[in-house]
Amino acid sequence: MHAGKGGVTVIEDGHILIEKDVPIPLSDGHVAYCNVFRPNREGAVPAIVVFTPYGKDSDVAVDFKRYWDVVLRDHPEVVRDGSSGKYLTWEVPDPERWVPAGYAVVVVDARGTGKSPGFYEMMSPLQTREYYDAIEWAGTQDWSSGKVGLLGVSYLAIKQWQVAALQPSHLTAMIPWEGMFDHYRDLYRHGGIYSSFFLKLLWDSQIATNQNGNAQTPYRDRFTGAPSTGAALGADVLPGNLANVYQAGLQHPFDDAYFKLRTPVAERIAVPFLSAANWGGLGLHLRGNVEAFERAASPQKWLEMHTDTHFASMYLPDAVALQMKFFGHFLKGEANGWDEQPPVILTIRDPRGPFRRDENEWPLARTQWTKYFLDAGANALVSDAPSAEGKIDYDALGEGVTLRSAPFAQDTEFTGPVAARLYVATSGADMDLFLTLRLFDPAGKEVTFVGANDPMVPVSQGWLRLSHRKVDPQRSTPAKPYHPHDERLPVVAGEVYAADVEIWPTSVVVPKGYVLALTIGGKDFERSEAQGLMKGSGIFLHNDPADRPAEIFGGIHTFRSGGSYASYLLMPQIPAR
Repeated sequence: MHAGKGGVTVIEDGHILIEKDVPIPLSDGHVAYCNVFRPNREGAVPAIVVFTPYGKDSDVAVDFKRYWDVVLRDHPEVVRDGSSGKYLTWEVPDPERWVPAGYAVVVVDARGTGKSPGFYEMMSPLQTREYYDAIEWAGTQDWSSGKVGLLGVSYLAIKQWQVAALQPSHLTAMIPWEGMFDHYRDLYRHGGIYSSFFLKLLWDSQIATNQNGNAQTPYRDRFTGAPSTGAALGADVLPGNLANVYQAGLQHPFDDAYFKLRTPVAERIAVPFLSAANWGGLGLHLRGNVEAFERAASPQKWLEMHTDTHFASMYLPDAVALQMKFFGHFLKGEANGWDEQPPVILTIRDPRGPFRRDENEWPLARTQWTKYFLDAGANALVSDAPSAEGKIDYDALGEGVTLRSAPFAQDTEFTGPVAARLYVATSGADMDLFLTLRLFDPAGKEVTFVGANDPMVPVSQGWLRLSHRKVDPQRSTPAKPYHPHDERLPVVAGEVYAADVEIWPTSVVVPKGYVLALTIGGKDFERSEAQGLMKGSGIFLHNDPADRPAEIFGGIHTFRSGGSYASYLLMPQIPAR
C-alpha cells in the first residue's frame, strides 16, 4: 500500500491493482469518491461502474454478516475457485472474478454516503446525474477501453435504469439484477398501499448507518480499519444532510411528481441490457425487471428469470457465467454466441424441481388465458361462472378466506402475468385487498418456494386499495390492469364495487393432483405456523397505522360471486410445445 497522486492510495495484490479513494469530478462542481479495481498490467479494459449507497469500503462479511453468513452456508461456491471474497462489498460484483477476466470494477460512493460528501436523497435525479458523470469519467481514463458496463443488485440495479435514460455516451451495456423500475408500484405503494416496513428497515440499518460523516457507524474500512464514512461531521449538521425516505413515502400517497422524477422514461432507454428478476422477489425484486423489459426502447434486450435468495443469486457460478457471456459480447466484442441467445431465459418452478427454458417473447405468445371463477357457495375456484349469486364475509384484519380449485387432472404450467377481478364491499370507509396465490399438494400441505427475502414464499401476490381502483384503459390489458393512482375514488359502506387487481407475474407447474388456491384478506398474508418475521410476505409489509388506521380499513369485508358478480382469477396457462 502506498500513496498515489491526489491522496489516492494504491494497493497491488498480485494481478489486481487497487486505486482507493479516487476523486470523480461532478458536473455541478462537487466530487464523489470511488475505488478502482483493475488488472495490474498495461492495456485498456472495459469498466464496470457500480453506484452504491452502502459503502465502497464496507466489508460484506463483517458489515452485512447476518446476510452473508446465509449465502456462505447455502452456497459456499461463491468464494471458491478464484475468489476469497475479501473485496466483496454489499451487492457489488466481485473484483476477484471480474478483474482477472479483463475488466475494471469501479465502485462509487453515492453523494452523502461513505466517503462522498453531500446531501443524500434516496434515488434522486441528482444522484442519477452523479452516476452519469461517473460513467463518463470511467470511459475516458487511460486504463479504459471507452466501453462501460453496469452491474449490481437492488439499489445498484435500480440506478442503472435511471441513468440509462440519460444516455451517457460511454454506456455500452448493463445488467440490472433484481431491481425495480416503477418507484410507486414496485416498492413504495403496492396497489396504493404503503409498504413502509422495508423503508424503515433500509433507513435504519443501512442508509443512515453509512451516511457520510457518521462517526458512530459500525462500518470499518477494510483497508485501514477507520470508519468507512470519512471525516466526522458535527451532530448538529449531520441530520440535515439526509432526506428521510420513510417520511417522504407518507407525504406522497399518489403517483405524483416525486415518483415520476424517479421512474425512468422507458422510451429513452436504448442501451443493450440483460434484466434479471427473481420469481420469489415479491414486493420489490420482480415486477420492475419485467416492466422494464416490456417497456424499454432498447432493440437488444433480454429478460432472465431465476429463483434462490436475493443475496446469493448474482454471485452463483451459473449467474456469473451468464453475466460474463453478455458483457463479453457487448463490452469486448467476443464471438461467444450471445447474439443467438433467445430474448427470454426462464426458470420454471416445479415442486419436483425447477428447470430452465428459453422463449422468444414475453408474455409467451402461446399463452392460453384461463379464468377460474370464484364460487362463494362452494368456497372454491371453478372453471365455469356460477349462475347463482353468493357472498363471503371476512374480518378485514383477520386471516381472510381461501378458495381452492379441484385437484388438477394433469400437470399444468402457468407462466406470465396474473390478474383478478373481484366484486367487493366493506362496512368501513375504505378497503385494502391482499391477494395471495398458493399451491397445495395432494395431502393438503402448502408448497412454497425459496424467495428473494423470505424462505417460504407463495406462488405470487397482489394488492389494491379500493379507493385507488380507477383503471387506465389505454395502459391496461386483461392480464395486467394499470391503475394511475392519481385520485381517491369514493367508497360507500355496503356498496359493491368491481376491483381489478394486478397480481405479480409468476411461473409454476401445478402437478397432477395438486390444488391451486387464492387467499383474499385485508392485511398482509402470513402463515400462523411460520416463525419470526418471515411468514410468507417477507419484509415488504403494509402495517403502518399512519397509512392503514383500523377505523378506516377494519370492519367486515365481503366478496361476491356468481350471476352479475362474476369474480374471477385470470391465469396464464402454457401448453406444451
